[in-house]
Amino acid sequence: MRRPPQKICQSAWIFLAGLLVAGAANLLAVELPKISTNEFAAYAGSASCLDCHRAEFNLWQTSHHALAERAVQPALDRPAFVPARDLKHGDESVSVLTNFQIVTRGLESHRQPWHVERVLGHEPLRQFMTPFPGGRFQVHEASYAPQSNQWFYVYGDDLRSPGEYGHWTGRGMNWNSQCAACHNTALKPNYAAASDSYHTTLAEMAVGCEACHGALKAHNGWQQAHPQSPDPTVAKLNPARLVGMCGSCHSRNTDLTGNFKPGDAFFDHYALDTLDYSRHWYPDGQIKDEDYELTSFLGSQMSHAGVTCLDCHNPHSAKNTLVGNELCMRCHKGGYPKAPVINLAEHTHHKLNGHGSDCIGCHMPTTVYMQRQPRHDHGFTIPDPLLTKELNLPNACNRCHTDKGTDWALKQTDAWYGDKMNRSARDRARWIAAAADGDARAQDKLLALLTDTNQPTYWHAVTTAFLAQWANESRVTAVLLGQLKHESPLVREKAVRALEPILENTNILSAVQSLLADPVRSVRVAAAGVLWATVDMRSQAGQELQTKFDLAADQPSGQFEQAMFLLARQQPAAALVHLKHATAWDPISPPFLCQQAQVQDQLGQLPEALQTLDRAAAAMPDDAHIPFVRALILKRNGRTEAAKSALNKALKIQPDFQPAVEMLRRLP
Repeated sequence: MRRPPQKICQSAWIFLAGLLVAGAANLLAVELPKISTNEFAAYAGSASCLDCHRAEFNLWQTSHHALAERAVQPALDRPAFVPARDLKHGDESVSVLTNFQIVTRGLESHRQPWHVERVLGHEPLRQFMTPFPGGRFQVHEASYAPQSNQWFYVYGDDLRSPGEYGHWTGRGMNWNSQCAACHNTALKPNYAAASDSYHTTLAEMAVGCEACHGALKAHNGWQQAHPQSPDPTVAKLNPARLVGMCGSCHSRNTDLTGNFKPGDAFFDHYALDTLDYSRHWYPDGQIKDEDYELTSFLGSQMSHAGVTCLDCHNPHSAKNTLVGNELCMRCHKGGYPKAPVINLAEHTHHKLNGHGSDCIGCHMPTTVYMQRQPRHDHGFTIPDPLLTKELNLPNACNRCHTDKGTDWALKQTDAWYGDKMNRSARDRARWIAAAADGDARAQDKLLALLTDTNQPTYWHAVTTAFLAQWANESRVTAVLLGQLKHESPLVREKAVRALEPILENTNILSAVQSLLADPVRSVRVAAAGVLWATVDMRSQAGQELQTKFDLAADQPSGQFEQAMFLLARQQPAAALVHLKHATAWDPISPPFLCQQAQVQDQLGQLPEALQTLDRAAAAMPDDAHIPFVRALILKRNGRTEAAKSALNKALKIQPDFQPAVEMLRRLP
């Protein structure tokens, strides 16, 4: 049962009071995530693998997977806390005490000590966690780099204040929902919405053997009974399932089930984030935001040729299987029929065995996340200074030669490679960038790209998504309808979403409705998502959509999505409940606050709506959309002059804000 709106603030204050009175000593008594013997009865633990798989176990036990999460261990963690020290960044001050405490601000402005009990990660950085009421663990912004013995602020100079979503006490830094599943084995967050609490359970702390091999108690028993025979129930994963298994953690995605198991199909459990209007990736596929590895890899020619994670990475140590260029040259010196033969001296135009001739350095450049963690781009892109000049995309040449300009790098690549640089990937990046900017000239190029079988399927999915803006044009409509039958679930999902703007067409509606019965869950959920005004929530797709909502119910974005669902079903009062959750948990997000204000106005709560917009304007005074929404609300209430004033304020913030320009033109 959903709580009535008037109780939301009350429950929030109760939770806040609990945090403020719980001192560091009392936090030790908070319920901790536990290994559940009943829930995970089929799991045996990594130690059970040692006798039969000693070599693999030894590789694993010192890997980043084995050290992904652990309890505080004085032998490992004392150097971080001894001697005590202070971390200064701007007006913020954090102290690290020798008794494994971090002194920093909690939900109020004063500093207090917080006991550290858990550690995330090993190298190049470690983050520390404090238990909170409600079964929570919160991850501190103050983090430690063991190689340099330095503490640092994980957000850099972007300071977060108490009450903000990203502050260490906020939901953006909550372990149960943000970190735990990929740092542990078979973890279940077990969020209880009614009490806004967690009862998190796990089979084993850190990424153990069963995180990748599945529950092993039955296998161990069979093998003990038949020591000389291989277990017939153990089979190698096919390449797609293998990549999906790694990608379940190494990707930017939306969890649809909370129940992925090794060997499952990726798209039956996740909706994969891809390059789209949000621009989390560059138009050529290079990583931009914290994008992890899978998406860029799926867009690479390596993936298209059949390369998988285990072709390069040892599955137990997670390290490269060969050192240096030997890893790449294993295939590119004639050992693999699909790989072009490369002469390193001629290809790199750098001295052999130097940094400039490093295959990975040029084709897998690193981007540093969390201030200390460099991650290799798995798109295997070709450095292209011309795209830097045209589209401001990064290139590996200038990442290394920081003292040189783009024109210098362009001159070098033209001299070395000439017409070889005029490749399809260059044109693809140009037209994807044009489509992202709404350039109608991109249509023909995108439609042609969909017929190019040399392009990885990922790019067909990206192209399909960008065609949404022209979905009402007959030739695009016909192509998108065809994409609903594509063999790739990723393409089908993007086609469903691309057709959403023209669902009023009966034929389009019928075609999309047929995807409610698609064999792959991610497609069914996408179809239910675009049909959420009418989808039968008792149907398979409807229940799966509800599961997606439930899994995100502890986050403001999840509450916002549920609100939009209820608004589509003409239930504004119920939607307002979720919007108030979203704005309580993320109090400075203008989209959440603006939507809440509009729903309050719809329900006849004009004073409350304007107060909500005041909160939004105080949080983001330079956001032109906020006074624009105020103008919409004021106009609906007959306050034309006040609406004009709000529109002028929006245009003062952003003179080219077209919605405000058009609305001001129409007002009497």
